[in-house]
Amino acid sequence: MKTLATITSALALSTLLTGCVGVGPNTQEGAVTGGTLGAIAGAIIGHNSRGGDTLGGAVLGATAGAIAGGTLGNAQDQRNGTLYTSEPGPRRVVVSGPPPPPSSSPTEYPGRSPDPSAVWIPGYWDYTGAGYVWTPGRWEVPPPMATSYIAAHWETRGNAYVFVRGYWR
Repeated sequence: MKTLATITSALALSTLLTGCVGVGPNTQEGAVTGGTLGAIAGAIIGHNSRGGDTLGGAVLGATAGAIAGGTLGNAQDQRNGTLYTSEPGPRRVVVSGPPPPPSSSPTEYPGRSPDPSAVWIPGYWDYTGAGYVWTPGRWEVPPPMATSYIAAHWETRGNAYVFVRGYWR
């Protein structure tokens, strides 16, 4: 009876944790999926061997599965050229013409870099659809495989102008 409760708990926890990453880079999805499948397989194998160590098998299987799944997902990200952005999803605002930003920008003092690999991202006037709001500059460590930072800018798309926030590429 105790074994059934342990297996049921492992399955319930695995199912719950699977929902933690619904969308995102393949690395994250692969790690969660691999961890879930590894926990299930490890619990079954652990129960049937090593003196019925269901929990130990689940932990070992989840760890191995998460590492393998993350590795395979990362390989897929590299093949696809997955973009990692520094801000949550670029927000685009479409207008008939780009309104001029305010004439002056606040003076920024970057200070000392918090990390040797950090890059200073200068502040910019962010267009909200109703007007501009100053977004201060910041130090940022580039995401893995990022080679350049594309600053916030206006783009012409068809007969409209679109404001695109900065992102890593």
